[in-house]
Amino acid sequence: MQTDCRLATESDADDIAALVNRAYRPGASARGWTHEAHLVAGDRTTPAQILALLHARAAILVLCRDDTLVACVHAQGDASIVWLGMLATEPALQSQGLGKRMLQHAEDFAVDRFKATEVRMAVLAARPELIAFYERRGYARTGQVADYPVAAGTGQPRVEGLKVAILGKQTPTGIYNHADEIRL
Repeated sequence: MQTDCRLATESDADDIAALVNRAYRPGASARGWTHEAHLVAGDRTTPAQILALLHARAAILVLCRDDTLVACVHAQGDASIVWLGMLATEPALQSQGLGKRMLQHAEDFAVDRFKATEVRMAVLAARPELIAFYERRGYARTGQVADYPVAAGTGQPRVEGLKVAILGKQTPTGIYNHADEIRL
C-alpha cells in the first residue's frame, strides 16, 4: 500500500469536499469520533469553497493511499501566524494515527512555506474531546472565543449560542525542508 502526502490541486476539489463532509457531517449511521453533526447541520464545505481556498494564499495538503484521498488539512498564512482548518480523516480510517500525522505535516509545512512562528485553529467549543486531542499535541486555548461563523457558509448551528474556541501553538525553531510531495 502506497501512502503519499502532497499539495492539493484543483482536480482534488470534489474529493476534498466529499471527504470533509463525510468526516464532519456524516449521516445518522456515523462512524468515527470527530464529527459534529449533532451540533451543526448542512455541509461543512463545497467544491467551490475548496477552489476558492486553493486560489487564496493557502494550501490544502492531502494524504492519499493508493491514489485514494484519505485525509486532508488546510493551511493559510497570515504574516507569522498560520491558521489550520478542515483537518479530516476518512471516518473508517480514524484512530489509526492519520490525523496526527497530517497535523504534524501541516505544522511543519507552516514553518517551511509560511515561516510561521505560531499555528492557530478554531475548534467548536462544545467539542471537549476534540480540544483535548489538540491539547495533547501541544495546543493551548488562547482565551479567544467567537460565535459560530454562520455567514461563512459552513453549516447552521443546531444548538443556540454555539461558539468556536481559538487554539494556538508556537512552532519550533529550525528549518523544515520537505518537497511538495513526501512519503509518510
